[in-house]
Amino acid sequence: MFIDSHCHLDFAELQADADNIFALMRENHVTHALTISTTLQTFPEVLRVAEAHDNLWCSAGVHPDEQRDDHEPTVDELLKLADHPKVIAIGETGLDYFRLQEPLDWQRERFRTHIRAAKICKKPLVIHTRNSSADTLKLMREESADIASGVMHCFTESQSVADAAMEMGFYISLSGIVTFKSAKDIQALAKTIPLDRLLIETDSPYLAPTPQRGKVNQPGYVRHVAEFIAALRGVTVEEIAKATTANFYTLFKQARSSNPVTN
Repeated sequence: MFIDSHCHLDFAELQADADNIFALMRENHVTHALTISTTLQTFPEVLRVAEAHDNLWCSAGVHPDEQRDDHEPTVDELLKLADHPKVIAIGETGLDYFRLQEPLDWQRERFRTHIRAAKICKKPLVIHTRNSSADTLKLMREESADIASGVMHCFTESQSVADAAMEMGFYISLSGIVTFKSAKDIQALAKTIPLDRLLIETDSPYLAPTPQRGKVNQPGYVRHVAEFIAALRGVTVEEIAKATTANFYTLFKQARSSNPVTN
């Protein structure tokens, strides 16, 4: 069985086709998924989707790209959102310097807030980093993010960044990007990540993997990610499925306790 460790099932593209999306998950043996929060305003819908399905969990957090002049999340607010059995992670959070320009002190402070909340509620972090790996690692160290642990989602950084994150107890999650012809560096990395530190995801509705490029991505397509990684590593897809599923439940302990299949 497969678990999609990062998707956005509250987004309109996926809500519009929900029945078919869950049917494809069943067809491809994608048994569970973690749907991810990106704003405080949309968190109620994220939670509603998770509550409506026994095989879904969600996170609580604000994406680093989300700019709001009126309000920034506080530790107390994140803790209040996280105080729910369906919420098994904090995020997605992190740093993203791709679209935004300095000064970005607000973004770095937001990241610190999420790390602090994760440590208090003892739920793992879902970290997004783009064009910001040095500062991402710096803040993770300064805030002792290793206490919370977590996952570097949709990973596209270097081997050295992966190694530094794993030294802090983090997992590395690969998305459909690994299947792209141009993603040679990520494909090389996919061969080196220890199997007990690997997760798989879709980041749907974005980044549909080969052979589904150009389509709206969905959790059922995470099987293609697993199959591609298996071929790269010269192992069976069953081995990737078993390892990444075990890793998911090792990291997200609250998911394990609420899922009778793993007990």
